[in-house]
Amino acid sequence: MAELYAQWRAMMLSGEAMSLWQSFYVRFYQAFIEADRWKQYLGGMVTTLYTTAMALVIGILIGVIVAVIRTAHDQQRPGHRNPVLGVVNFILKIYVTVIRGTPMMVQLLIMGMVIFASSRNFTLVGALTLGINSGAYVSEIIRGGLMAVDAGQMEAGRSLGLHYIDTMRFIVIPQAVKAILPSLGNEFIVLLKDTSLINVIGGKEMLYAAQGIISRTYEAMYPLLGIALLYLILVMIFSWLLGRFERRLRQSDRR
Repeated sequence: MAELYAQWRAMMLSGEAMSLWQSFYVRFYQAFIEADRWKQYLGGMVTTLYTTAMALVIGILIGVIVAVIRTAHDQQRPGHRNPVLGVVNFILKIYVTVIRGTPMMVQLLIMGMVIFASSRNFTLVGALTLGINSGAYVSEIIRGGLMAVDAGQMEAGRSLGLHYIDTMRFIVIPQAVKAILPSLGNEFIVLLKDTSLINVIGGKEMLYAAQGIISRTYEAMYPLLGIALLYLILVMIFSWLLGRFERRLRQSDRR
C-alpha cells in the first residue's frame, strides 16, 4: 500500500494525469494514513469528549442551582418576599442575560486571553467557558420545566411536612425532567459541537488536529470531511442514548 501511494504521489507531483480513484487514494492516504495521522484525529476526539463531559457537568450544576433559586424567588407568596433571595435572583438574571446575549467565541477569547491569560491548560479553560455558557441555557430550560409543574404539587409536598428542597427533589423535579429532557438533549448536542470553538484559544480538539494536517498536506477537504463525519457519529450516538433514556422514562410512566 505504501509503495502504491509513493508511486501515485510521484505521478501527482510530476503533473502526470491521474484517474479519479488514484487522486482520491493519494489524498486520503495523506490525510489519514501517512505518518499515522489517524492518531491525531483520535487524540482530538478524546479531547473533544473530555471537554464535553466536563462542560456538561459544569453546565448541569450551574443550571440546576440557578433554576432552583430563580424558581424559588418567582414562587414566593405576596407579602413574604425574601430580600436576600431577591438580590441573588437579580444577580443570576444578569448572568443569564450576559451569557445568552454575547457570542460564545467572544466568551472564549475573554476567558482564554484575559481572565486566564497566564494559564496553559487551554482545554480546561475551554471546558469551563463552555460549561458556564451552557449553564445559562440549561437554567432557563429547567426553570421553564419547573414552572410548568402545577403549583399544587409544591403545596402538597409542603403540607406533608417536606422542606422546600425536599419537595423540589422528590416531587417537582422528577416531573419536570420528563418534560425538559428533549430540550436538554438538544442543548447537550449543541455543546458537543461547540467544543470545536476551543480551537481559537489553543484547545487541541478535532478541528485543531485537522488544521495541523491541512498545514502539512495543503489539502483541506479530506481532513475537514473526516472530522465532520466524526462529529456526526458522536451526535448520532448521543441522540440514540437520549432516545433510549426517554423510552425508559415513558415505560416507567405506564407502570
